[in-house]
Amino acid sequence: MFKNIVLTLLSYFITVLPLVLSLAFYTLAERKLMASIQRRHGPKIIGFWGVLQPLVDGLKLVLKEIIVPSRSNSYIFILSPILVCSISFTSWTIIPFSVTSVVAETRLSLLLVFLLSSLNVYGLILAGWSSNSKYALLGALRAVAQMISYEIVFGTCIIIVIFFTGSANLTDIVLSQSSTFNFFPLFPVSLIFLIALFAETNRAPFDLPEAESEIVAGYNVEYASITFAMFFLAEYSNMILMATLWTIIFLGGWLNPIYTIFKIKSFLILSNLLFLKVLFLLFFFVLIRAILPRYRFDQLMWVGWQAMFPILISFFIFLTGAHLFFENYFLFSSSLNYSEYFFSYYSKLKK
Repeated sequence: MFKNIVLTLLSYFITVLPLVLSLAFYTLAERKLMASIQRRHGPKIIGFWGVLQPLVDGLKLVLKEIIVPSRSNSYIFILSPILVCSISFTSWTIIPFSVTSVVAETRLSLLLVFLLSSLNVYGLILAGWSSNSKYALLGALRAVAQMISYEIVFGTCIIIVIFFTGSANLTDIVLSQSSTFNFFPLFPVSLIFLIALFAETNRAPFDLPEAESEIVAGYNVEYASITFAMFFLAEYSNMILMATLWTIIFLGGWLNPIYTIFKIKSFLILSNLLFLKVLFLLFFFVLIRAILPRYRFDQLMWVGWQAMFPILISFFIFLTGAHLFFENYFLFSSSLNYSEYFFSYYSKLKK
């Protein structure tokens, strides 16, 4: 029994350590990129070109004292960042990096990722409530209102993707894009899904829960040391996770775009291009943060409820009608991929 516990802890450490290191050095790349855009230097003192700055920042947070506010619920106060960080790291076990490289394979992996991401709401509201601070509570309420509003948009996009591909399994969704990426036939959905990711991960210009000029620092204002670092790691882990999820759903995951779109064998040696696609999307995340101002909270809600949600409902109605048309026209079974209807109809028109 002791041997199994040691092996489990060792496997978890081997899995989490590369993720934590990638998060740390992504923060360095973000700071250097934003400094370049804003004509600053960024970190450059610790190590060559400042590459050791994330390690020093992490060491500083670990060595600082954990401060628990007086008259707060200390147990929930400590448990909240652990809950948020654990949920964020657990979600990575469902993400497929290739056909065989996935820890937890399930038929409903897309819905499971959505379920785990929605559980972060409980960690944030518990953190704000247990801090015994009005600023933390206001920040938590704002974060929960934002996340719940955009999770409805997020969930509607997922329903459309499942309806279009005929599967809720992430590996099947990637393999269904062997003829074309979902980004092209589902362009409005992919764009709305991407905007919803900014709000879901509290990234600029939708970083209202952490608006320092309005509510000091949001739900984590009373946190310090390693507990604050857990919230920080969870936020960046969710951002990279959602970027990977968007890449898998709309950009074919590990599939080669040159061969998929143009049917030309690529000169690239890499067979798995998921890493490069995610890096490009993360660069876009940093670019948006550097050049766009923060939205007001009423503008944020207007975009989600009165702009994105009606467009998604209209697109879903259109997709349903197109599905019925193709099914009756070709007498296809409803279990086939919807993209097969489209390309069969297109080839028939060409003839």
